[in-house]
Amino acid sequence: MDIILVPGFWLDASSWAEVTPPLVAAGHTVHPLTLPGLESVDAPRSGIGLQTHIDAVVAKIDSLEAPVVLVGHSGGGAIIHGAADARPDRVARAVYVDSGPLGDGGVINDELPADGDDIPLPPWELFEDADLTDLTDELRAMFRDRAIPQPRAVAQDRQQLRDERRFDVPATVIACEFPTSMLTRMIAEGHPFVAELGRIRDVDYVDLPTGHWPQFTRPAELGAAILAAVDRTA
Repeated sequence: MDIILVPGFWLDASSWAEVTPPLVAAGHTVHPLTLPGLESVDAPRSGIGLQTHIDAVVAKIDSLEAPVVLVGHSGGGAIIHGAADARPDRVARAVYVDSGPLGDGGVINDELPADGDDIPLPPWELFEDADLTDLTDELRAMFRDRAIPQPRAVAQDRQQLRDERRFDVPATVIACEFPTSMLTRMIAEGHPFVAELGRIRDVDYVDLPTGHWPQFTRPAELGAAILAAVDRTA
């Protein structure tokens, strides 16, 4: 199975390095992506928006022959959902890592402080305590050292969806900061935050208790959880 891995904000393809070994060992082909504007600290980010990133994932899907599994972390969840909307017949499963599908008209996060076309990694004080669970001082230093400014428009652009067949794409939600019981309760209560997720017809929920960056804090467990989702798909 081809697995396309989409990182969250401030990260490139290398952020998946400690997650992919069990996937490769099981015989799957992994495609960690570095999205436009995230190639380096000095990369141009003007004119790069949410659709630019979705188009990059769609282009990768189109370059492969068989159906794919999409994996999106954090803001990458909105991106893989946009790609599933564009290619619902080519996506065998969407895996949301501490993230979820962003509905039509929604934005990923328009409250992050920007500097021109860039959104630098904010100070840790701006994150919730739950975000930072298990992110040790050493991991924080590593993350900040490798962080690349996020293109501002990716965070602020509105999602544009067109094909309701996206709700037929099976999904797995790997919940880290908050338990899956909270998500399912919110869906049952009709909370708007999970309205798009509630419309997906086939969803598996997996608890992986840690902070918002499990690829750093619990990479082996995250790899195993993704592998299990891929195995259910196959």
